[in-house]
Amino acid sequence: MSTTRRHFLQASTAIPLATPLAFAANDKIQIATIGIGGMGSEDTRSASAQPGVKLVAACDIYQGRLTRAKELWGSDLFTTRDYREILNRKDIDAVIIATPDHWHAKIAIDAMEAGKDVYVEKPMVQQIPDGVKVAEAQKRTGRILQVGSQRVSSIVYRKAKDLIEAGVIGDLNLVEAWWDRNSAIGAWQYSIPPDATPENIDWDRFLGSAPKRPFEPIRLFRWRNYKDYGTGVAGDLFVHLFSGLHYITGSTGPTRVYSTGGLRFWNDGRDVPDVMLGIYDYPAHGKLPAFNLALRVNFVNGASENSGFRFVGSEGTLSLSGSVTVTRVPRETEPGYTIDTFSQATQAEFLKQYKQKYPPITPTADGIVPNKEERYNAPRGYNDHLDHHRVFYEAVRTRKPVIEDAVFGLRAAGPALLSNMSQHDQRFYEWDPAAMRVKNS
Repeated sequence: MSTTRRHFLQASTAIPLATPLAFAANDKIQIATIGIGGMGSEDTRSASAQPGVKLVAACDIYQGRLTRAKELWGSDLFTTRDYREILNRKDIDAVIIATPDHWHAKIAIDAMEAGKDVYVEKPMVQQIPDGVKVAEAQKRTGRILQVGSQRVSSIVYRKAKDLIEAGVIGDLNLVEAWWDRNSAIGAWQYSIPPDATPENIDWDRFLGSAPKRPFEPIRLFRWRNYKDYGTGVAGDLFVHLFSGLHYITGSTGPTRVYSTGGLRFWNDGRDVPDVMLGIYDYPAHGKLPAFNLALRVNFVNGASENSGFRFVGSEGTLSLSGSVTVTRVPRETEPGYTIDTFSQATQAEFLKQYKQKYPPITPTADGIVPNKEERYNAPRGYNDHLDHHRVFYEAVRTRKPVIEDAVFGLRAAGPALLSNMSQHDQRFYEWDPAAMRVKNS
């Protein structure tokens, strides 16, 4: 760390820590979770940790998860396999939707039509046209909808956003982002319970709009592995990276999408890749110049799980993972010289002029020394997932719009879903991020 670390951290204190709103003791928000599996349970824990938020109902098509929900949140919890029973209840203010992806749009629209606010897991939709319908429903009903990509509410990502906007790394020209894993659980090989029987699972309800097929519980408990229900690595992980990038840069999305990849290791019956690479053209937007994005997800990376960003600018780089690290380089750097073949007198004159033009580097006006790393770390124990739920429930109370609404959600999901299409079709796609539509389908 450089000697200017204190300066950098002092500048970081401009971001306040999250504090809950004050409200009356009887000002309760009653919620229900639809799809209370792994992610649904985590969302419910984060929601229940918010002051004045109470889980009163849960829905899942597997009876074992409903039993577990009562074990965790109380025997008086209302449970059902039919989400419509949740939406018919007048005592429920908001719902968490954490079902397989192919159910997101249908339940979100139904919930908003029923007067409920919605926290829906990413990606917001499985199909791009459904995203337009969700956005229209949110506008029509006036409900709060927030997509569950928590980086949009992270103080670490806020710091990166402020630094990029301040021009700390100069003109942005390239962003690299990745999310690598190397474990069975990381590759979605989730456990299948021994009581996964037709009696305990509403199989037809799980299938919904997906193609009909005989009972096969692996497709339920490992649904991310199948195109019929999920959106692959792009919908699960690329969409997080798109969301974080769009928040930091203020961009609405790329105009050109190309991706490739394949199934390299996890040949367990899945029909989606476990390695995917994507390249994207981003247009100039506001004060932001045009830049390129390169994404990578690898489920067989030979190391532990890691993810992050690298923003490359004309005067430095900003790296982002659990912290923000900036390395600054002046725009006009020493070009060096090749003068050995000059006469001694000419060499001396050249060096005299060179040193005048390129004097020794000194700290910049803001105290940051070029080529020295400056780092911002979130406070110990900080949890962006809790912050994301805090933002949602504050919006439920105040009716203040959230950042990651249906339009933002579609602008992140759109290029992720196009990445799947590009990899499958072996062609590039053009995307209109403003109109949120494919231009060359």
